[in-house]
Amino acid sequence: MKVNITGRQLNVFDEMKELIEKKLAKLDKFFPKGATANVVLSSRHGDKIMEITLQSGGTLFRSEVKADSFRNALDGAVSNIERQIRKNKTRLQKHLREQIVFPDTGFDDTAEEDEEILRTKTFSVRPMSPEDAILEMNLLGHDFFLFVNSETGKTCAVYRRNGGGYGLLEPEK
Repeated sequence: MKVNITGRQLNVFDEMKELIEKKLAKLDKFFPKGATANVVLSSRHGDKIMEITLQSGGTLFRSEVKADSFRNALDGAVSNIERQIRKNKTRLQKHLREQIVFPDTGFDDTAEEDEEILRTKTFSVRPMSPEDAILEMNLLGHDFFLFVNSETGKTCAVYRRNGGGYGLLEPEK
C-alpha cells in the first residue's frame, strides 16, 4: 500500500510515519491489487485530527477522527475504515439483488429558478452493473451514484429510496 502522509501546519516525525504505515499495512489484506492511502494530520483547539482516505480501484474509504493524541486518532481511524470495509463486503453483497427497485415513472423537474449551483465536482464514470453501483454508493456514504451501465451502455443513476431499498434511473432511448 502506498501511503502519503501530510501534516497541516505541523511536522510529522519519522516515528509517527512508521507507526501510521505499520497500522495501515494491516488493511493490505483487503486490497490484493494495492491501494493508496492519504493521511492528513492537523491540530485545532488542542484536539489532534487525523483524516485517512483510502483509495483502491475507484473505491474510496474515508475516516476523520478527533482525539487527544495522534496515536488514539490513528487507532480510531483505522478501526473505522476496517469496519466500513467489512460492513460493505458482507452485508451489502448479500442483500443487493433483493432490494433493487425500478421506478415506473421519471422524476419531477419543477425546479425553482432562483436556485444556483454552489459547487461543481468532477469524477470519472466507469462501466459497472447496477449492483456494483449500489455497493459503491454505500461505500461512499452517498444517497445516489452516477455510473455507466455495463449491460446497456447508458449513463444511469442509482439512489436510496426513502421507504427503504434502492432505485435505478435510466434514460429513455
